[in-house]
Amino acid sequence: MLCSQTALWRDPALPHVESRRACHSRACYKAHSHPTFSIGAVDAGHSHFSGAAHGQERLTPGTLVLVPAHRVHACNPEPGQPWSYQMLHVDAEWLNQLRQESGLGGAGPCEPARICREAAVYVQFCELNSLLFSSASNSEKDAALITFLGDLDFAAHAPLAAAPALGATALSGLIAHLESQDPAQLSLEVLAREAGLGRYQLIRTFRTATGFTPHAYLLNARVNRGRQLLGEGQALAKVAYQLGFADQSHFQRVFKAHVGVTPGQYRGR
Repeated sequence: MLCSQTALWRDPALPHVESRRACHSRACYKAHSHPTFSIGAVDAGHSHFSGAAHGQERLTPGTLVLVPAHRVHACNPEPGQPWSYQMLHVDAEWLNQLRQESGLGGAGPCEPARICREAAVYVQFCELNSLLFSSASNSEKDAALITFLGDLDFAAHAPLAAAPALGATALSGLIAHLESQDPAQLSLEVLAREAGLGRYQLIRTFRTATGFTPHAYLLNARVNRGRQLLGEGQALAKVAYQLGFADQSHFQRVFKAHVGVTPGQYRGR
């Protein structure tokens, strides 16, 4: 018999977001609301959700629900059946500020929840949540959260204008600034202010110009530098420290995701 398990993630350094994972749960909830913008994802089993625009919806694995703050809703498994799910809560005022930076208004009162059944979005949500539960730096987690919310949520409220173009000089200056930073200390807020953009606007603009978000660009540059240092025979722990990773395990995870082998395998020892 499978046991029910619940894992919670929160960090005082990122007070605007928290997450929960529940596996093989049979818990049922009365109709309720949250003061946060909430995203739920069904991982396994089937459930019934109330709070969307068209009444009760049956949710299958891979489905997301986006619930505005204060929207009354309920989501429960089919009678007698377990289900597994993830739940992300984002501070409503923090999200409204992020929207306003991109020229959008805040969420209106009593908006219905939205259902998303796109497989690619579910995968992106799972990647975000895995990152939140990992040892990645807080700046990397925050950047991933902003990117996901902007890509998923903002376009649903109003068509986004094309990302502002960065001139060659501005882009070169931004890249030089990025490459001088410690990944753990990189501040999207500072970068955006220097570029005269909102945080999500900066991500869109930089991604259009380079194919990377700022954090992804910096991680890629650090991995390339890591390949050089490992090729010189330096120890894994020393390389991870020099490159500003939180710990050796984080370096190994990022390196393998970029290169396809672990740092130790790459070094040949």
